[in-house]
Amino acid sequence: MKKMNNSQSIQTTPRPTREGQGGGSYKCDIILCGVGGQGILSIATIIGEAAMNENLYIKQAEVHGMSQRGGDVQSNLRISSNPIASDLIPKGGADVIISMEPMEALRYLPYLNKEGWVITSSAPFVNISNYPDFELVNAELAKLPHVVSIDIEQLAKDNQVPRSANVILLGAAQQALGIDYDKLEAAIRRVFARKGDAIVEANIKALAIGRDAKR
Repeated sequence: MKKMNNSQSIQTTPRPTREGQGGGSYKCDIILCGVGGQGILSIATIIGEAAMNENLYIKQAEVHGMSQRGGDVQSNLRISSNPIASDLIPKGGADVIISMEPMEALRYLPYLNKEGWVITSSAPFVNISNYPDFELVNAELAKLPHVVSIDIEQLAKDNQVPRSANVILLGAAQQALGIDYDKLEAAIRRVFARKGDAIVEANIKALAIGRDAKR
């Protein structure tokens, strides 16, 4: 499922600007969620790297244990051109939910603001015996006014980047985040530089796949 009107911009916040250069303020409160082992921390690291390189303020709160593979994980990521008082996003305050798992996207909807966007994987990660009927999950997501839902796992396999499904999702979220595409690409190069050129290029490819998939 992919629900969006191509005539609509999914820009939710002003473009980030370097401190002292003017051009308006920037704020984006992001909830990242999924299950352990899906790469939530890597998404947060890339976004954070891009934000810090633009001299923006950033605060992050990890609410659930990231080390527990298969358990639900969630992180609050707050970015602003102004100082940030708290690292926790209040209910109704999130601009974007980026979810590696569709049911987890639904779990955190109370935190999304009325104009916020949900960018989610459409593929369920069935790690509990009472996982709800996926058709019902799909139907609830379809009710949202601003949602992009794509099968990142299949896209990753089809494009020979099986370890970079999370970065495909980040690419799909780029406009909603209000961060220039080239800033995220540069952040990926810095974050993965120590892992070698092959890993860097796989993730650059994944970012582009996600950007193009939600069009």
